[in-house]
Amino acid sequence: MSYKKWFTLVTLAALLVMASGIVSAQETLSLWYHGAGNPEEREVLIGIIDDFNASQSDYVIELEEFPQESYNESIVAAALADDLPDIIDVDGPVMPNWAWSGYLQPLDLEEGTLDGFLPGAIGTWNGEVYSVGLWDAAVAMYARRSVLEANNIRIPTLEEPWTLDEFNTALETLDASGEFEYAFDPGMAWTGEWYPYAFSPFLQSFGGDLIDRETYLTAESVLNGDEAVAFGEWWQSLFENGYAPGTSQDSADRDTGFIDGRYALQWNGNWAALAALEAYGDDMLFLPAPDFGNGPVIGAASWQFAVSADTEHPEGANAFIQFALQDQYSAQFSNVLGLAPTTPEAAAMSDYYCEGCELEVFYELSAEQALIRPATPGYLVMALVFERAVADIANGADVIDTLDAAVDEIETNIEDNSGYGFE
Repeated sequence: MSYKKWFTLVTLAALLVMASGIVSAQETLSLWYHGAGNPEEREVLIGIIDDFNASQSDYVIELEEFPQESYNESIVAAALADDLPDIIDVDGPVMPNWAWSGYLQPLDLEEGTLDGFLPGAIGTWNGEVYSVGLWDAAVAMYARRSVLEANNIRIPTLEEPWTLDEFNTALETLDASGEFEYAFDPGMAWTGEWYPYAFSPFLQSFGGDLIDRETYLTAESVLNGDEAVAFGEWWQSLFENGYAPGTSQDSADRDTGFIDGRYALQWNGNWAALAALEAYGDDMLFLPAPDFGNGPVIGAASWQFAVSADTEHPEGANAFIQFALQDQYSAQFSNVLGLAPTTPEAAAMSDYYCEGCELEVFYELSAEQALIRPATPGYLVMALVFERAVADIANGADVIDTLDAAVDEIETNIEDNSGYGFE
């Protein structure tokens, strides 16, 4: 063998060894996601993962998917077994509890990354950002222009939403028309997180809340004060007057009642907007929340990405989240889910939230009316307590007794957990 051939073979062998070393040096990071069973959502996420894996040679992201119904339990079980993934998908209002429990660590993103983001897409607890989302959910009052005009009901705007008196009068008018099974569908069939997400904004617009947000240590006077009692009495009147279907509402009726024309108004999220537009076209309206005395309010915060406290590669986990926050990916999620993009730039790139597009109003609602659910580890308990309380009130329970009992239960939980870190 000539020296030249020998040198070439040795060089090639050395290159192969180096290449194999580079490949083996790549760290595999696990990402757990709640969206199993949603092929459109999965396609976008897989695209982000593939793009990130191809963009650098240090890390490889591997996806593991779970059904949403069992996802949170899977995370808790993994935490107890010291087997958390590197990157965690977390529902916004759940994040403070997981951060307090030691599941998560603060994000380490480039300065300015979150400038211009919708507030609901940023998960903050204890003064630090722990999670960030690629979309946000928003709720609006679904209505048809022809129905409001036929009943001489003013079409509200962001600048001039319905007042409490106007909304009550509209319900009375729509009910008296005899054209609808119910004047208003708040969505009682959607139990679980829908109740605090969708209905606590009504309480907050009256001037109450789930917890005193100055201390996060008491619900006294905010969940059972005069404003909260006024909310409870109004809430109960919806069902006593026959304006709204109660807790026995069938889920199929919830999904189709407005589109079928049996419900005059419906409180619903942007995830259902495309179906309503398909049904009613230009007659479809997405209206702002009414102002019940202390400003109009809607819920905020949806699913977000976070970094596990146990990961051995926080720099890689943060690098993936940094990469995923590009506007193009937020726009892609918006296109398949119908949810609001996180930035004005992403909205401009989306099919439905761009200027003049059909769902642009939802971005405006998120920016102007959204209030994040209380950022406290105790939210998980107060959400369940509130859900039960508003269901009981809808079913005729005494308003004051029910709210007092809810306050006692929330405060007992706070005391049992030493204030959840609040002083």
